[in-house]
Amino acid sequence: MSQEPARAVPAKSLRTADALALIVGIVVGAGIFRTPSLVATNTESSTLFLFAWLLGGVISLVGALCYAELTTAFPHTGGDYHFLFRAFGKRLAFLFAWARMSVIQTGSIALLAFIFGDFFSQVINLGAFSSAIYAAGVIVFLTGINVLGLRTGTFTQKLLTLVEVAGVLLVAVAGFFFAPQAASDTAANLGLLSSDGSSPSSFGLAMVFVLLTFGGWNEAAYVSAELRQGKTTMVRVLVAGILIITTVYLIVNMAYLYALGIDGIGAHDAVAAEVGRQAFGEPGVVILGVLVAISALTSANASIFTGARSNYAMGKDFPAFRILSVWDEKASGPVNAFLVQGVISLALVGLGLFTREGFETIVEFTAPVFWFFFLMTGISLFVLRKKEPGAERPFRVPLYPVLPLIFCLTSAWLLYSSLAYTGIGALVGVGVLAVGILLTFMGSSKENNSR
Repeated sequence: MSQEPARAVPAKSLRTADALALIVGIVVGAGIFRTPSLVATNTESSTLFLFAWLLGGVISLVGALCYAELTTAFPHTGGDYHFLFRAFGKRLAFLFAWARMSVIQTGSIALLAFIFGDFFSQVINLGAFSSAIYAAGVIVFLTGINVLGLRTGTFTQKLLTLVEVAGVLLVAVAGFFFAPQAASDTAANLGLLSSDGSSPSSFGLAMVFVLLTFGGWNEAAYVSAELRQGKTTMVRVLVAGILIITTVYLIVNMAYLYALGIDGIGAHDAVAAEVGRQAFGEPGVVILGVLVAISALTSANASIFTGARSNYAMGKDFPAFRILSVWDEKASGPVNAFLVQGVISLALVGLGLFTREGFETIVEFTAPVFWFFFLMTGISLFVLRKKEPGAERPFRVPLYPVLPLIFCLTSAWLLYSSLAYTGIGALVGVGVLAVGILLTFMGSSKENNSR
């Protein structure tokens, strides 16, 4: 009896710099040019404004330490999907993969592609559907680069990340050294003197936007099985990534405060573009526009790279999605998963022609689903400690169970905030998740009938 040939599996071909570029590239995206105005309007005080960004870094670092234990104990291409599968079983793991494929990752890719399209439509307008045409082109182009192979995709990511971070720091330089100082006192602008505050509810919404801007560092979990170095390298990647991102965000937001003041930040949706205008006039707006486009491109490429890997993991475990489980050895990647993800993202771009209602709506659409599964991943650390006590854990979360508990409580608070202070977009996202719940029950009934 002939045996089926063994399928190609992920190889350990990623360097530390590749993983770090993915994290920084995903997180330091277009959000830092858009969300500060939303954070400012929900904090009102420059002190509280900067504190929100610092708190975002601390919360992300606590979460990164929890992920460091999970990724070093259970390295897998499926990332969060694999942790949820081991802790809670097939149904919740499938539900997560469904949400990631239909809401979280593909929605982010489409949004980032639209940001790119919006900018280039101002340079060369292609007509009524210009933004959508550019957005679709970006998805096709970046998906094609990743299908060509791991080396091409990671080289592109490192190059884009380098340009992106340099550009973000350029904003800080423009704010501190070229833009005229805002009318209010320097110390107050930097958050040293102001004492007015905001209500707890508005601060909760501010933190939703702050942590949205920090979102994406957990994507490192999807490349944990492909790192060349030892398991503990992932700890260094996660911690170093968060520290770099927090430092960059604090510097940039201090520059915003110095140039515009807290009221000026709240008054301008495109904060970075306004700093560019203050520093260099109208050419500064163009320079910053290019930066936003590059940032969107960088984050979209990294999201495409990691998103396909969770789809690949789902395909390995669920027969109905087996087409996603093909790992192309030559390309060192899940080619089919890339293509399916690209098709769904293109469909969302098509949907965006008729239903897109701005940045806040996309946040509403993704946030509740995202924070629900973030909470469940935090809980999975406790479950796996009890369920698999004998598993080798090269890294253990310090101050256990205090830090994981802080991570879970924070995620639960943000889940509540994303539902309590947002609108109809949240209901649509939850509705798509409900479709996934129906699919899990349909899959279970088919399994029972086939026995």
